[in-house]
Amino acid sequence: MTGRAEVQRLQQRLDGTFARASGLIGVAGELELLSDHARYLCVLVSGFFEQAVIELVLEHARRNAGKTIQRYVEARTRRLTNLNTQRLLDVVADFDPDWRRDLAAYVVDEKKAALDSIVALRNTISHGRPTSVTLNTVKKYYAQIKDVVGRVADLCVPV
Repeated sequence: MTGRAEVQRLQQRLDGTFARASGLIGVAGELELLSDHARYLCVLVSGFFEQAVIELVLEHARRNAGKTIQRYVEARTRRLTNLNTQRLLDVVADFDPDWRRDLAAYVVDEKKAALDSIVALRNTISHGRPTSVTLNTVKKYYAQIKDVVGRVADLCVPV
């Protein structure tokens, strides 16, 4: 599975995790459980975003380049981490400066805040520092991030 299909699979898996976490509402001790799941989902959403961008960029290379260029793109993108707004813009600019301009105009306000916040939260969580993120906040970030993934898909792998 590649490109858009892989992104769809990743998104469905993450949607299922959100649904299970939402099912905890009303469970005894739910606040602590929901807090734990919110932190866990921060990590998953950040990972989803990174993997989605990687898959879309690789699909673009598979469709438009020879094998040696594909291997180079794969080697370069497999090292993408902490993919916030600036790093995303840098990645797409390597392919096409027009993509960067398009994405920079699109990833503003709530979308930019969601991307940058989810990465910052993931780093805070992974380094064992306390955070008070809620499930509702992570859901809002995820909705914005899915929109950004859709825009990246339209640039890299137009239908």
